Amino acid sequence: MSKRKAVIVGVADAPLKDGMIPGGASPLAVQARCAKDALAEAGLTLKDVDGLLVAGMWGNPGPGMLPTVTLSEYLGIRPRFSDGTNIGGSAFELHVGHAALAIEQGLCDVALITYGSTQKSEKSRNLAGRPAVLTMQYETPWGMPTPVGGYALAARRHMHEYGTTPEQLASVAVATRKWAQLNPAATMRAPLTVEDVLKSTAIADPLHLLDCCLVTDGGGAIVMTNEERARDLKAKPVHILGFGEGQTHWTIAAMPDLARLTAAEEAGKRAFAMAGVKHKDIDVAEFYDSFTITALLTLEALGFCERGEGGAFFASGRTAPGGDFPLNTNGGGLSCLHPGMYGIFLLIEAVRQLRGECGDRQVKDAKIALCHGTGGTLSSGATCILAKD
Repeated sequence: MSKRKAVIVGVADAPLKDGMIPGGASPLAVQARCAKDALAEAGLTLKDVDGLLVAGMWGNPGPGMLPTVTLSEYLGIRPRFSDGTNIGGSAFELHVGHAALAIEQGLCDVALITYGSTQKSEKSRNLAGRPAVLTMQYETPWGMPTPVGGYALAARRHMHEYGTTPEQLASVAVATRKWAQLNPAATMRAPLTVEDVLKSTAIADPLHLLDCCLVTDGGGAIVMTNEERARDLKAKPVHILGFGEGQTHWTIAAMPDLARLTAAEEAGKRAFAMAGVKHKDIDVAEFYDSFTITALLTLEALGFCERGEGGAFFASGRTAPGGDFPLNTNGGGLSCLHPGMYGIFLLIEAVRQLRGECGDRQVKDAKIALCHGTGGTLSSGATCILAKD
C-alpha cells in the first residue's frame, strides 16, 4: 500500500448545552476549538497543518464568502492546499475525498476539515428565507418554504408511488431517538413514539415537527494525513476505502425524480466501486437525516433495499439499537444536533464507532462504516466508506 495513502487521525466536536455552545462563541472560535482538539487527539498542532477545507453558511455576505482564507487568518496558518467547496450538508464527505486525493498526490501532508455554526445562539436559521434571485425566483415568491417544502413534496410523492405511510416516516425518528437515549451528548433524549411524531405540529404536509431536524449550534473538525506519518502519531488511523459525489439540481422543481435520490445513487455507486466492498460488509451506517424522508430515500438510493421498501425497512426496527442495520448511532440530526450543515458529524461518529469509543451505543465489532451526506434540497450527495483496518 502506498505510503501516501490518506487516513483520518483526529476528530473533535463542540460540546453543547441545550443545543447551544456554553458561554457563547463565534463560528470561527468554535472551529478553532474543534481544530485544536482534533489535532491534539492526533498528536499534531496547527503548525503541522498545510491543507485546509472549510464549508459553512457563516458570514455571508462578508468574510464567509472566502471561508478558507478567513479561517486560515483566524488560525494563523498558511495552507498550501485549500478547498472551500460548498455543496450543502454533504460538503464534508466531499472534503474527505478531496483531501485524500490531495494527500496522495503530495499537495499537502496534514489536512484539516472544519465546520462551525451558532445559529441557535444567534436565533437565526441561516439556511432558510433565501432571496428570490436566479433560480429561486421560480419557487420562493410562490410560497415554497425552504428547505422543508421540497422535502415535503418528495415525501408526498414517495407516498403516492409506493404507499409509504406517515407512520413509517415517523419510525425513522423513533429509531434515531433510541440511539440518542444512549448518547449523553445528544440534545433530545426523552422517549419518543410514532404517535408522538404524528401528534406534533404539522410543518409542511406530510411532515410534522418531529419529522424535522433540530436547530442547534455545533462545530466539528477532522484531521487527515498519510499512512507513513500516521505511524508516528498517537491516534489509531481510520482508513478511507472509497468515496464518491454527485449532484442533480438546486430548485426542487428541477429534481429528476421526487421519489428517487439520484445524487445519492451516483455517489454511492462510485464509493462502493472504489472501496471494493459489498453492502453486506457495512457494519454501521451514518446517513444525513435533515428530515425523516431524507434517511428513507438515502437507504433506497444506496441500495440497502429496493425502491419503495424503505418505509417497511425502518418500521421493522432494523435501524434501531439491537437491529441488524445500525444507523445514525449518535442520534442523528433528528435528535442529537443539527447546526445547519450536518455532514461532518456523520464522519466524526463513524470514526468513533470504528475506534470503539462510543460506550453504550457502541456497535459490536464495527470494522467498516458508511457515511452519506445530503446537501441543499435533496440536491447533492457524497458518500465515504471508512475502515478500522
